[in-house]
Amino acid sequence: MTQPDKRRGRGSKVTPSPVKTVATEVGIPVWQPQKIKKDTETLDFLRATQADAFVVVAYGQILSQEILDMPRLGAINGHGSILPTYRGAAPIQWSLHHGDTKTGVTTMLMDAGMDTGPMLLEETISIGLLDNAWTVADKLSKLTAELLLSTLHKLDGQAIRPIPQIEERATYAPLIKKADYTIDWQGAALAIHNQVRGFYPNCVTQLRQQPLKISETIPLFDSVWSQLPEDYQCLKELYTSLQPSTPGKIAALWKNHGPVISTGEGHILLRQLQPAGKKSQSGWAFANGSRLEVGEQLGLV
Repeated sequence: MTQPDKRRGRGSKVTPSPVKTVATEVGIPVWQPQKIKKDTETLDFLRATQADAFVVVAYGQILSQEILDMPRLGAINGHGSILPTYRGAAPIQWSLHHGDTKTGVTTMLMDAGMDTGPMLLEETISIGLLDNAWTVADKLSKLTAELLLSTLHKLDGQAIRPIPQIEERATYAPLIKKADYTIDWQGAALAIHNQVRGFYPNCVTQLRQQPLKISETIPLFDSVWSQLPEDYQCLKELYTSLQPSTPGKIAALWKNHGPVISTGEGHILLRQLQPAGKKSQSGWAFANGSRLEVGEQLGLV
């Protein structure tokens, strides 16, 4: 079961979901009901399977209690957070946005609520300073596959005792809104960095009255160096020469690295960005091609 084909990308071409693409390649039948709760043919098919379990990952539609009650072992969900934190649609993105240093996967028995069912198994991973929503999602997808297999075997062997979630500890990860992508340079460098990597690759500012997407950054402050790869240790020496300035102003242009922007607290290096109508490029390539100058202002003027 997967979502109907949708218009995607810049050309708005009707495209199948990745799940359908893989299933078709290996000969697995695909069902794509517009509204699974109301599609009689789909409901009859699901009931007729007499399934031991339904496994649900990022399906994008609410399942009715009728569907949840069909399989012998129940409907099992793999969720990209350590529940009950970050229930909802965008757990990976909001975890990064809040600067978390670890996340993980929880498998649970689904109920009628939004990620409220009893928990089965969980496993955590660390989040690096330069991780973004895509890299973390890739790690968690592999972890989810492994954890779901273990969950199915243990649940069938009655080797798992479902654990109710503690409601008082619940937090939510709502859908991302357009306003969440806009960078406010009055914020701290680390907060802006977390916004950029959390909502990767869509955060945006303005330069010369044109939109400019920012997809990769490095926050610059004393405690950051131990978290950076060896290739970026040379930035420490350059960092000592920076002076506070108006938030959003280009404070420096670092050769082979990119523009450095002043923020409400500290500075931030722009590693990767995308001007309007052009392809993504390194910060240094953009600085050269656009002939950036120290003192130019980013953001709404």
